[in-house]
Amino acid sequence: MKAKNAVLTRLRKERYLYLLLLPGLMYFIVYRYIPMAGNVIAFQDFSAFQGFLHSDWVGLKHFKKIFEDQEVIRVIWNTLYLSFLQIVFAFPMSIVLSLMLNELRSERYKRLIQSLVYLPHFLSWVVVVGIVTVFLKSEGIVNKLLYLVFGMDQVSFLTEPGWFMPLIVLEVIWKETGWGTIIFLAALSGVDPSLYEAAIVDGAGRWKQIWHITLPAIRSTIIILLILRLGSVLDVGFEQIFLMLNSLNMEIGNVLDTFVYFKGIEKSDFSFATAVGLFKSLVGFILIISANKLAKKFGEEGVF
Repeated sequence: MKAKNAVLTRLRKERYLYLLLLPGLMYFIVYRYIPMAGNVIAFQDFSAFQGFLHSDWVGLKHFKKIFEDQEVIRVIWNTLYLSFLQIVFAFPMSIVLSLMLNELRSERYKRLIQSLVYLPHFLSWVVVVGIVTVFLKSEGIVNKLLYLVFGMDQVSFLTEPGWFMPLIVLEVIWKETGWGTIIFLAALSGVDPSLYEAAIVDGAGRWKQIWHITLPAIRSTIIILLILRLGSVLDVGFEQIFLMLNSLNMEIGNVLDTFVYFKGIEKSDFSFATAVGLFKSLVGFILIISANKLAKKFGEEGVF
């Protein structure tokens, strides 16, 4: 009874804080948790006319189809390969930029650079892809410069399959690297300045200070963010990929997110598309649990 009264007293005392929490909580309940009930159609031959209750139950039929459909295998490979490229090339860029910004001594110049590198994050992918299209189209400024400076013929950046993956990674780097530095810079702000002073007394240069002081200080942050990134290894972004796709690069550019859209929305194969999406979520869940356990095994805190 005392515990119950204590809880009620605390709720009454902090009611305005809980009211501030309510909109965010409602967002997750309405748009994240309630729709999860719709995953049941992955185990049905769902018909929009029969509904959830009357559609035929088929068990794991659609999940078996995932491993039998060669198109799905190709799409999974495209997704894994693109995710691997983003982890190898895009993820470390935020760390590198954070280290560079941390070395700046002028606070005014540092704030100016931070503001400039944050800006691309606030552009929608529609705008980003639009800018890339204008620059890289056949008669765009990049092809004109290549011709004027190097005498090169036109390069089909937007339709050549070999350019699809590099362009996606470069777009992610340009748009999200600056925003990703926020967490790393916050971690770096907690480093004790006396450590650098002691290192200077011992004769350590800038590179040794970065290697032995700065990087170890943000190691836990790097590992936590890497674990979270592994949890979304099959989620490489729908909007960006969808806007960059065309009939000439579809074979290499079609990933799980766009595949689910084409199957579920355009072809109305709702059950199979839901099964693929559920499979993607399951793989992400397994990866994040495994990565978290591995981090703890090596002495890090992990996410949970």
